[in-house]
Formats: sequence, C-alpha cells, structure tokens
Amino acid sequence: MNTESLKINKQSWEEVAPRFYGRNPLPEYGPMAPREDEIKLFGDVADKKVLDIGCGSGHSLQYMQKQKAAELWGLDLSEKQIESARNLLKGSPAKVNLFQSPMEENPGLPKNYFDIVYSIYALGWTTSLENTLANVNSYLKRGGIFLFSWEHPLYSRIKISEDNLIFTKSYHEEGTYDHEAWTQPAFMQQFKLSTYLNTLIKSGFQIEKVIEDVRLSEEDIERHENRWYSYEKAKAVPTTLIIKCRKI
Repeated sequence: MNTESLKINKQSWEEVAPRFYGRNPLPEYGPMAPREDEIKLFGDVADKKVLDIGCGSGHSLQYMQKQKAAELWGLDLSEKQIESARNLLKGSPAKVNLFQSPMEENPGLPKNYFDIVYSIYALGWTTSLENTLANVNSYLKRGGIFLFSWEHPLYSRIKISEDNLIFTKSYHEEGTYDHEAWTQPAFMQQFKLSTYLNTLIKSGFQIEKVIEDVRLSEEDIERHENRWYSYEKAKAVPTTLIIKCRKI
C-alpha cells in the first residue's frame, strides 16, 4: 500500500468531489456501458446487506435503497464525498453506515457479514489490488456477491486519430500512472484483464460473469461528444469492464 499516493489522491478528491456529485451511479456501470436494468447482475437485493467500495456521493447506495436493500454501508477516501453521501441518505428507511477510509484498509467493517459488495468505477484507485480484494472477500458471507466496474484496461492505452487506432502504451505495462485528466495530481492503477481475474481467484472468488460490451445510443453520441469517453473510440474499444464473482 502506497501511503504517499493515498495522501495525494485524498487531497485531489477533496478538490474535485463537487464535479463528481451523482456522476454515473447505479443503474449505470460506466460511460457507454450496459446498465443494471438491462443486464440484471445483482438480482433481487431486497432485505440484503450491501457495501459500496468507493461510494462517492452515495447515489449508488440511494439506488440500492430504492431496490429495498436492508442495510446500506459505504466507504470512500474523501471526507467531502462521505459528507455528501450522508446528506443524500439522510432519512433513509434502511440502516446507513458510512466510513471515510481508503479501500486498502478495514476501518471497522464487520467480516463475513455482507450479502453484496460492489464498486462502481472506483477499484482502479486502489494502491494495492491484493489488499483491497482480500478485504472485500473478508467482508462477504460465504456465497456472497462481489461486483465491480472500472475503465477497461485497453481504453487508456489506445487513442483514436482520424480512422486509426494507435497504442500509446504497451498492454503489458502495469502499475501506477498519473491521472492526466485532472489539474490536481492524482495516481491511478493500470492492470491487465488477466491480473484482475487471477487476483480475484487468488483472493477466494469464483468468477461468474465478465462483460466488455458497449451501449451506443443516440443519447450517448450527444452526451460524450469530444470527451475522454468518446463515441467514436467506444465503437472500437470498450470503455468499461464489469466483473461479477462470488465468495467460495
């Protein structure tokens, strides 16, 4: 676990948190990706205890509340994000517990407790994939579901120029890289698809579903014109990786 990277990332998230209020929450899995109301990976969450890793402003937890989850738990690196989530979920009929903490550490979450742990576009911020997945496994009941989405490992390694796709970085290169899209310094992690799969297996999960599909509607064309997640690029390279697995 890189404590210096965590410190820098926390400072950056405190600055940019307002920009990401309510950005791409469930039922969305990511930009131009299939939605939960289409692929139905969670199933019935009524009366389930759910934990959101990297819960942000709490809008995915709000979605779980509307699906009748019994308990809503979340953790996030940013104090401002946790404050936003707490305000959003105030008055929830479901029990709410929120923790300001890096995902690499257990801030006091119960073990062998949750029916579902999920992470929507947050897992790539970890400074230790092994620690984070080991924590997730420890939180879940046996047979519990872990479901996450993140930017597809190919997407940031390729740029589109006119009609050509150009590799800007080797697919084999993994590890920390600068998050260039922000003015504030921040560090993210790049892993190959096989690294995600093998680390999940090593951490005690059985993989049930891997999704790399894109969703290209007229709305997406307008919404993502001239942005990092562009319609033209998504026609050739998936934006989002979605993995569903189960604790064995």
